[in-house]
Amino acid sequence: MLRKLASFFTYFMRHYLPDAYLFAILLTFISAILALIFTPADIMKVITTWGGGFYGIIAFAMQMILILVTGYVLALTPPMKKVLDWVATMADTPVKGAMIVAFVGGVGSWINWGFGLIFAGLLALEVARRTKKADFPILIGAAYSGFICWHMGFSSSIGLLLATPKAPQNLIEKLTGKIVPVADTIFATWNLIPAAIIILGLPVLFYLIHPKEEDTISISPERLKEMEDQTVKVERPANPTLAERIDHSYIINMIFAAMGVFYLFLHFSSKGLDLNLNIVIFIFFIAGVILHGKPINYVSAMNIAIRSAGGIALQFPLYGGIMGILIGTGLAKVIANWFVAISTKETFYMFQFWSAGLINMFVPSGGGQWAVQGPITVEAARLMNIDMVKSAMMVAWGDQWTNMIQPFWALPLLGLAGLSAKDIMGYTTMTLLWSGLVLSGFALLIGFGVM
Repeated sequence: MLRKLASFFTYFMRHYLPDAYLFAILLTFISAILALIFTPADIMKVITTWGGGFYGIIAFAMQMILILVTGYVLALTPPMKKVLDWVATMADTPVKGAMIVAFVGGVGSWINWGFGLIFAGLLALEVARRTKKADFPILIGAAYSGFICWHMGFSSSIGLLLATPKAPQNLIEKLTGKIVPVADTIFATWNLIPAAIIILGLPVLFYLIHPKEEDTISISPERLKEMEDQTVKVERPANPTLAERIDHSYIINMIFAAMGVFYLFLHFSSKGLDLNLNIVIFIFFIAGVILHGKPINYVSAMNIAIRSAGGIALQFPLYGGIMGILIGTGLAKVIANWFVAISTKETFYMFQFWSAGLINMFVPSGGGQWAVQGPITVEAARLMNIDMVKSAMMVAWGDQWTNMIQPFWALPLLGLAGLSAKDIMGYTTMTLLWSGLVLSGFALLIGFGVM
């Protein structure tokens, strides 16, 4: 039954889902129409808020791009490549390959969404290369499905934001004067248990929905050739110039890396486990510098990684404009308040999760969504005497949930694989349905005080 349902969604997405860029444009139109219908805004207001928000999230966009490319560069290091080869050898059947990729994607994204997304994508490519008759779209779909738990892990933008002192969007600190440590968000039992269930359940899901052998689509020979030609290691010339000696200098590279390690030591020794967004980026940057060995190798890897960020860079302004409409016209408040209005103390967390999932379709950025929905969520929790921290993490859960049918964050993977969103969204829709049941159930358990 699940395989038939997955086949239906795959057929539907391949025939009716537009390109991710067009998807963003259509969402712009939808948000504009909804603002005109449900808010007092006129067409002039909608257009001005759209244009005003177009570049409103550039700083955050740079953070997201850096998380992506530093994670990608780390995945391209020789030790990580060896890990990829080792893991890929376990995938001796197409079904087992999809299961392994899904699991690795989940664990990797929990550690860091940029690293997990790309590492799982590279693993999917390696499995497709090694395993004959492997279904390439489901491998990439499995890699992206691991992204479902990123906001419950180390790189959770909302969890890290609440742990960042004096951050402009740390609304809980502004209301209470207190910083929320990651022990109360990312490492809280009520967050860890559903994250573990999702990560462990993903391989089972992809076992159940894997297409039959006659329906599989193998990786293209052209993409295989590109993989073989892609190299990060730059060989030192036989008679290097002074500039080339510097490019290949381990000493310079390690002195620079030592500075980074020393900074991290000072940071954590003075501030404890302070894992904010900038620190996570810095950790992956320095780790990549160390593991690539030579400066020129890091540059070579970065040149490869940066190509995957093109689609995201293009679409951030579009989603900034959509965010401008939602905030400037008050549409986001209208949507969020709808769910608040129908909530009780017991159902509040679940409805916040659902509302965040809906808003995420228009603002597919954890930090950006928090800017939109955070003030409403925190204020509603305060007025209803409900835990503000858990309420905030419901926004995080909702943000990651509908990414499964929001192609924005799939762009790096799709660029890596040479596929389009419509090729994988049928499978990720199944991830959406299953994870939605798990997370909704836990949101209710939290509401009823079980957790």
